[in-house]
Amino acid sequence: MEPEIFEWQKEEETLDIESFQGEKRKLIQPTSLKDPKLEKLKEALVEWINRTLKTEHIVVQSLEEDLYDGLVLHHLLSRLAGVHLSVEEIALTATAQIHKLEVVLDELDKRLGLQDSSRIKWNVKLIHNKDLLATIHLLVAMVRCFQPELDLPPNVEIEVVVVEVNKNGIKSETQVEVLTERSDAASDSLSDTEREDPIEQLLKLEAHKVNTVKKAILHFVNQTMSTMGLQVADMDTQFADGVILLLLIGQLEGFFIPLYDFNLTPVNPSEMLQNVTLALDLLNDTGLQLSSVVPQDIVSQDVAATLKVLYALFKKHKGK
Repeated sequence: MEPEIFEWQKEEETLDIESFQGEKRKLIQPTSLKDPKLEKLKEALVEWINRTLKTEHIVVQSLEEDLYDGLVLHHLLSRLAGVHLSVEEIALTATAQIHKLEVVLDELDKRLGLQDSSRIKWNVKLIHNKDLLATIHLLVAMVRCFQPELDLPPNVEIEVVVVEVNKNGIKSETQVEVLTERSDAASDSLSDTEREDPIEQLLKLEAHKVNTVKKAILHFVNQTMSTMGLQVADMDTQFADGVILLLLIGQLEGFFIPLYDFNLTPVNPSEMLQNVTLALDLLNDTGLQLSSVVPQDIVSQDVAATLKVLYALFKKHKGK
């Protein structure tokens, strides 16, 4: 065996060679652990978990250290799929943790449509052993299944060492592991126009085409708001103070926003900004990330920004 293969792990963990006997294991190359793309993916997954479990006051700081006992995965499954399993809330012993993971992962694999074990890149042992590679594969699969509209960093690939231990010794080889696919198979050949935000593309079309789309979105908005006795006549201006936007989000997402949380009759730009900031924060909490829109854009009656927000809601909720 080349001793340097495992050199980077000496400080963090003791490698149990016997546990490898008769199987292949994948270990992330130390250079890949420092890859900015991998770091961004990890950050995106941590942010997604914390946003999803915010109401349950669960905060994850490390994918390696915070998911191995099954607690977070159990709550994610419950929150995302409405599945409630008969397992103890907090498993303190390794035996209890492994049992909980067995139940949770079995249900998750069914929900992900992965009964074929050859397609599954994680298992109870790997997750419980804090295997970062297996944990990321599992979380990415969960995002793709339960929240496909969430944009994870695309084209994240890392180098791994595949280690196989048998009676003749240890064999290793280096491979490239794909964690997230390209956002578009032809992304390298896309023109700047094709990469552009759909609303930005829309606003470059003829006026009558823009108006057709705006009318469709306006109809969707007014259908939603009709139960509250509200109607929007001018999409470009009536969302600037954030009031109707907040009420619309509450109606679509099915939650009530207490009146003391926002300014029902804002009288100055500062109060409008507070309302719109709250609205964008709520959208972010529901998984609609609009990184290209800032609250001031809406308050300033920026047509493109307002359309981006309304289009995102329209796309998510039309036909429901």
